[in-house]
Amino acid sequence: MMSRSRSGISPVVATVILVAIAIVIAIAVAFWATGLVGVFTRYEKIEITSAYAIPQQGGGYQITVAAKNSGSSPTTVDQVLINGVPVCQGANLASTGNHPPNINNIQCRVAQGSLALNPGDTVQIAISLNAPAGVTVEVALHSASGKLYPYSVLLP
Repeated sequence: MMSRSRSGISPVVATVILVAIAIVIAIAVAFWATGLVGVFTRYEKIEITSAYAIPQQGGGYQITVAAKNSGSSPTTVDQVLINGVPVCQGANLASTGNHPPNINNIQCRVAQGSLALNPGDTVQIAISLNAPAGVTVEVALHSASGKLYPYSVLLP
């Protein structure tokens, strides 16, 4: 025969079980929220890792710009600007026909990689131009989302 004076589990054990369940649920919600926040906090960041100028035979310079997408969302380089003037644009960096003062015959091409950059991807852009020696040229990459990433290069 069963005794009615005994209970199923003690209040201490019940409290420990309830606290353990609450902790497990809190951890699950925290992981879910972290993943949800990551989706909404993606950002674009193009980092110009190097830019240098090399004199060309017959005059002029070739500027090589190496850039990396160090952000968490894909981006596309859609324009190259020299001293604030858009000189090349589009998927194949076609010349716009615009030239800043004292700089002529500008041509851009993708030397390595692609202008559509996934996170971690790199691109090298080669820019040929005629300009006087000793001038500092500001080369800027413009992204499809409207951000501008400038870098200064001294022409030797």
